[in-house]
Amino acid sequence: MSSGLKSEILRKAILEDYKSVRQFAVHMNIPYSTLVTALERGVDGMAHNTVLRICEELALNPVDFSPLSGDSDLSRQIVTGRVMEKFGRFNKAGRRKILEVMDDYAQIAAYTTDEE
Repeated sequence: MSSGLKSEILRKAILEDYKSVRQFAVHMNIPYSTLVTALERGVDGMAHNTVLRICEELALNPVDFSPLSGDSDLSRQIVTGRVMEKFGRFNKAGRRKILEVMDDYAQIAAYTTDEE
């Protein structure tokens, strides 16, 4: 996929969820000029971790920039990785509390899926 096509997909996804590219840049803590340059010249020159963060925020597959659906294997892997990375930041007491909260939310139908 060309860098220009990737940039166009990103621009469209940004503007679907945010009022402007500037608002998205502020939200992501990315310099506005960096984001605009990437969208104009192509994202291939942008730092890999920045592209990953952007794709994560916009629910895009970082490989082909296709939308991630909640039921795709890649989507599950990305979400699982994010959860485990954040979970790993907690100490033993924090982890215990997180698991308790998760158990509480698992009892609420609005927050659960039919999958097990």
